[in-house]
Amino acid sequence: MRIGCTATVRTNTYPFKSLFLIVFHFLARYVLTNIKLRQKRPSNTNTVNSVLTFSTTTRVLVLATAFFALGGCLSQEKSTSGGGFSKTTTGSQNSPPTIWGSPDSAVMTGDNYLFTPNANDADGDTITFAIVNKPRWANFDTATGRLSGQPLLGDEGTYSNISINANDGTATANLPAFSIEVTQTALGAMTLSWTPPTENTDGSTLTDLAGYKLYYGTSAGSYTHQVWIDNPSINTYMIENLLPDTYYVVATSFNDQGIESTYSNMAIKTVGPT
Repeated sequence: MRIGCTATVRTNTYPFKSLFLIVFHFLARYVLTNIKLRQKRPSNTNTVNSVLTFSTTTRVLVLATAFFALGGCLSQEKSTSGGGFSKTTTGSQNSPPTIWGSPDSAVMTGDNYLFTPNANDADGDTITFAIVNKPRWANFDTATGRLSGQPLLGDEGTYSNISINANDGTATANLPAFSIEVTQTALGAMTLSWTPPTENTDGSTLTDLAGYKLYYGTSAGSYTHQVWIDNPSINTYMIENLLPDTYYVVATSFNDQGIESTYSNMAIKTVGPT
């Protein structure tokens, strides 16, 4: 958070200026009267009286100068606030944080649930997280926004209106509210099939294919689960114990050195109750 500002406040100085003018008026009259009295004195006025009169006049002039300076100071601009003041503020505005992510909407009893949102602050401010309607079986980390836990028997049900927010000390950004359904048994499955690759990316013949990896999740581009298949002869696989939802799936292949290919085209599967 970067907030730079300057405040300029003009103080209402009219009472002080009026007092200053009145005092200065009487001091000026006193000086002029003193000068006229000196002019009327005989030329043989002793030196002591002349010195005393000169000193008195000097003190009056110094006092008048001090009042003049005081009047100038009272009319200067000061930084303050309150009624009767005019305030001008300039500076940059705070940029609020951003937060995004796609939490899983279901988990089975006995399985671990994990979701960590992504967050950023353009000003580089430290972000802290908070949660509303946290499931009773879950833990929450205010430093990372991580929601995790393992629901057990008795925790079945739908936990609704869960909201995670990010705060930079000035502004707050909210992740859209979401729900988590906890079930005791899975209700569906999906079967995937693919054509084994025959070439490397450089066009050479693939001779060391070792297996496949399947990545899937309930949000496109966010694959929270994976299956490791270390048999290159398999080209069909059934993923079971799935809750009813729409799943997004991609696959990769890897060779015997562990080098993995890029993602395949994404497949979309809708799983319903069986």
